[in-house]
Amino acid sequence: MKQQGIVCEQPVWRDPRGIALLLAATLTVMANATISPALAGLEKMFMHEPNAALLTRLLVSAPSLTVVIFAPLSGLVADRYGRRNLLLAGVCLFIVAGSSGLFMPSLMSMLMGRLALGVAVAMVMTAQTALIGDYFTGHQRGALMGLQTSARNFGGLVFITAAGVMAVTSPRLPFAVYGLALLYLPFLWRYIVEPGLQKPKTENVTQVQSDGHPAWAWLIAALAVVQMLTNMMFFLMPTQLPFFLVARGFESASVTGAALGVLMLSGGTAALLYGRIKSQIGYGGAFVLGFGFMALGLFVLTVQEDYAVFLGGAAVGAGYALAMPNFSAIALLIAPAARRGMAGGVLTSSVFLGQFLSVFVSIPLIAAVGFEETFQIVSIALTMMAIVALSSRLWSGVFRMPKALAGS
Repeated sequence: MKQQGIVCEQPVWRDPRGIALLLAATLTVMANATISPALAGLEKMFMHEPNAALLTRLLVSAPSLTVVIFAPLSGLVADRYGRRNLLLAGVCLFIVAGSSGLFMPSLMSMLMGRLALGVAVAMVMTAQTALIGDYFTGHQRGALMGLQTSARNFGGLVFITAAGVMAVTSPRLPFAVYGLALLYLPFLWRYIVEPGLQKPKTENVTQVQSDGHPAWAWLIAALAVVQMLTNMMFFLMPTQLPFFLVARGFESASVTGAALGVLMLSGGTAALLYGRIKSQIGYGGAFVLGFGFMALGLFVLTVQEDYAVFLGGAAVGAGYALAMPNFSAIALLIAPAARRGMAGGVLTSSVFLGQFLSVFVSIPLIAAVGFEETFQIVSIALTMMAIVALSSRLWSGVFRMPKALAGS
């Protein structure tokens, strides 16, 4: 399928297509953690069911499993049949599957709904990434990548807070948050147009066709591996920070909530600056800052001071927000236009694979050496990644793309 990039003169945040894609970005952050405040209540509600404790906890991670499986398949569908229909179908499935917990009669049926939600997230994220590459180029694309990460951070803060308030009334009520996507549908339907069918609106519109990097498949695979590792290490924060704080003597859940809130606010703010930072120091520099801040934040967490929890969380959030847009931006730069769906699918899969594997890697490591040593080990690994991003000529072919590709 032939795809074309559309370069527009107006700021990306004023482009209705950009706004539509940012709305879609806020949906994906709901996939896992939105129902976290309701878990204790759900376990109590279904305590008579076999394996209630296990099934309740699986409700959070279940979508990640199906995203890993279906994101690459969604990429194939996007490249062959188009991005628009995939995105709209994904949003519709998101509404139905996400809100199914409102009426499902058992934990097992809720789990099936959560697995279907993962399929919806795979469809939405894959189509959204490809459409960013189709609609925008150069600085606009970089700016939208940063805004996308920011939207996910701020959206996550709002949705999780709302779910926490709802969970006080009923553990089923947080599932209603997924129904908010219904409000997005009319806007998405109107402004998300299949790129091949899109017509220039002004004389200042230029069409750009990119054939991608000759070794794009290998480079996408390498990006996916590094992105998986990045998410595996970042996911220490939402999964292990609560237990680390308890071990430190912070018994109140409000401290954990505040620390994670600082992390999300810091990340959302840093992501707003991604486009400007990347334009000044390039992809390599953005990786250096991203991995460097994450390494610093995890190290600060091991300092025996109360403020370290918030300062470390802020640094980790900012670093993650600077690193993550880089992966998608580079992938869209090096992938052929007709394979952007596949590139987006592979990267989407790697994000959730990293999240899924994080618990299985971190729990044995923490059991063996403790929380502080684990954070220090991960901090050293991130420092090495920052050094590689700074010095290795292996990445120079990605960071210094030919001029013909640099604008696409």
